[in-house]
Amino acid sequence: MNTLHVRSVPDSLYKRIRSLANIKNRSLSAQVITLLEQAVDAEERRVEQKKVLNSIQRRRFKAPKDTPDSLELLREDRGR
Repeated sequence: MNTLHVRSVPDSLYKRIRSLANIKNRSLSAQVITLLEQAVDAEERRVEQKKVLNSIQRRRFKAPKDTPDSLELLREDRGR
């Protein structure tokens, strides 16, 4: 298993993580690993969602530039 050292952690963040660890009855290291896993999972989901949304946007129908506006067509139709 690898070791990760993190420097310059703000005191307020350290206290919040330590507090969460106490609430969850975990060691500080176990809590940090849990938080890192959750953050990485969430980021991977965001990346995948962005790929899906980009794919959907690429496949969206786009009317040609010279296509009349639907409002114009409705007004024309009502005028008949």
